[in-house]
Amino acid sequence: MSLRIGPYTLPNRVALAPMAGVTDLPFRRLCAAHGAGLVVSEMLSSNPKVQGSRKTAWRSRHDGEIEPRSVQIAGSDPAEMAAAAQLNVAGGAQIIDINMGCPAKKVCRKAAGSALLADEALVADILRAVVAAVPVPVTLKIRTGSNPDRRNGLSIARIAEDAGIRALAVHGRTRACAFKGEVEYDTIAAIANAVDIPVLANGDIDSPQKAAAVLAHTGAAGVMIGRAAQGRPWLCGQIAAWLERGEHLAAPDLPAQRAIIRGHLAALHDFYGDFMGVRIARKHVGWYLQQHPDFASHRKAFNALTSPEAQHHYLDKLFAGAGGATTDQKELAA
Repeated sequence: MSLRIGPYTLPNRVALAPMAGVTDLPFRRLCAAHGAGLVVSEMLSSNPKVQGSRKTAWRSRHDGEIEPRSVQIAGSDPAEMAAAAQLNVAGGAQIIDINMGCPAKKVCRKAAGSALLADEALVADILRAVVAAVPVPVTLKIRTGSNPDRRNGLSIARIAEDAGIRALAVHGRTRACAFKGEVEYDTIAAIANAVDIPVLANGDIDSPQKAAAVLAHTGAAGVMIGRAAQGRPWLCGQIAAWLERGEHLAAPDLPAQRAIIRGHLAALHDFYGDFMGVRIARKHVGWYLQQHPDFASHRKAFNALTSPEAQHHYLDKLFAGAGGATTDQKELAA
């Protein structure tokens, strides 16, 4: 079963969710190399005042990225969102994704992200403006509503389809719920049944078996993987292999994981430069380490390192220690 977004047929039904501070170009490349069928950029603000910033420059890079290149934009002004979509298409975006799912307070305070779900008229205005502004497919990420007393995800989905949105990702919680509580797979099922555009189910999908169960329950066209991919860039590929071929792909063994982390670390240092690369690497390596009970206690010591060389040295000795050598933190940092 294939998943199409506009003119693009994706290689599988598994997408990597856009996550601010996580899905930068090095991580997107890595997840794509390990089998993600679609990767979506960190959100880019539609505010013209920040479009020349260093952060925006990093988030706007797509060199060496798989196609179709999907770029997420965020904002609350229809004209600014349309202009941002045009700007990103000129920069190489082949799909524009609109953020109406982020529950972060700093985003919602600006009446963007999931805060928009409370204003259906504004949602319609934004979607129509962006769709009319660009010649590429426009997709949308939403939640099930503003709060448990106002779950209007079904209404938003219909508005989106009428506006020309080509695919819809639904995180199965309301804005108020953030990432807590049970995921509303029944709501996702109702949305998938109500519209003819592809719906991607999102929320607490952390294994191939869970992905298959969610697809069976919701009737969604595919799944979108978010936090569960942090520290496991191979997860999307594992899920895709199970869904497409019934194939069980084991997680990489420790030597393979070490090679993956080493490559990711080097890519971060190269992409951001030594100063920022070292700092951004800390959270990614922390996610890798927390997958292993014997390594999780090393996060604090790793976070104290201040150079690319020290980070590589520490991890080399840590993984060597998994074979029986020392894992003393002071010795590893020496």
